[in-house]
Amino acid sequence: MSSTRFGTMPDGDEIVEAVIGAGDLTVTIISYGAVIRDVRLAGIDRPLVLGLNRLEDYIKHSPHFGAVAGRCANRIAGGRFTLDGSTVQLSLNEDGRNHLHGGFKGFGHRAWRLADSSRQDVTLEISSADGEEGYPGNVEVRCRYSVETPATLLVDFEATTDAPTLVNLAQHTYFNLSGDEDILSHRVMIHADAYTPVDDSLIPTGAIVPVADTAYDLRKMRAIRQESGGNPVEYDINYAISAERAPASRSVACLESPAGDVAVDIASTEPGLQFYDGNMMKPIPVPGLDGRRYGVHGGCCFEPQFYPDSPNHPGFPSAVLRPGVTYRQATRYIFSGG
Repeated sequence: MSSTRFGTMPDGDEIVEAVIGAGDLTVTIISYGAVIRDVRLAGIDRPLVLGLNRLEDYIKHSPHFGAVAGRCANRIAGGRFTLDGSTVQLSLNEDGRNHLHGGFKGFGHRAWRLADSSRQDVTLEISSADGEEGYPGNVEVRCRYSVETPATLLVDFEATTDAPTLVNLAQHTYFNLSGDEDILSHRVMIHADAYTPVDDSLIPTGAIVPVADTAYDLRKMRAIRQESGGNPVEYDINYAISAERAPASRSVACLESPAGDVAVDIASTEPGLQFYDGNMMKPIPVPGLDGRRYGVHGGCCFEPQFYPDSPNHPGFPSAVLRPGVTYRQATRYIFSGG
């Protein structure tokens, strides 16, 4: 593994960049947000993810490009939930209404520690203090990225706590396999029979409904660009893969470039998968990888996680972590083509 300085945080913390690889796959990681900054596949002359070139650009402009979202990914309605009979109030970093991706200084906005590295893997760690963004308990998190031949990126998370709390981590990479201006001509498949509908604030209603006969039915490979009732379908929705976490990662989704020359299969242990098509992306005012410019629908995300707002819906898989229990998530990105 090669490691270089990537920049310095406003508080003085140094951010490093590590390049890992094996076989046909090379992945660049930075310790800011535990970000996957770049992914390259042999035989493909372009980056396969959205990334930026300077730490300052990530701090000012990144909508979680490649970051690890946490302590609790996705939305919590009103930033409020009840845990063991006590009401917990989190920060309200989404329009002052809801809590999103761990708050103002969630894991995707912080410096992680480089704990270990080799040519094929890198391990990053972060500590989250009791009361940070309103969460109870001191939490320790470890994220290990590793590359296996011929072209698989593994993401392994572990977390522990000294008091009951929420932990729900999600890798938030934006994929664009073609280098086109948008990903609407990419083809997608998600192995889910149900989804969780949301209100106008993108908060789940609590229902779990079949995807059959809806615009969210992606059980067969099809283009992301779809219309319903004459209007374009926009995706920022949780798919209910299963009722609980699986003991080992299993295939949950696949994305293919319009030309069919490259694809990525996503396999994860998580019960939910948030699919986001980049419909709320704003034009990024700085160049990205290889000088590319990113705008609306510039990339799409597959975020393995517990269901959004899970602590407020007893019928959803629970994201509560307790002392003596280790949170574990395993997700694989399996690339092909080139």
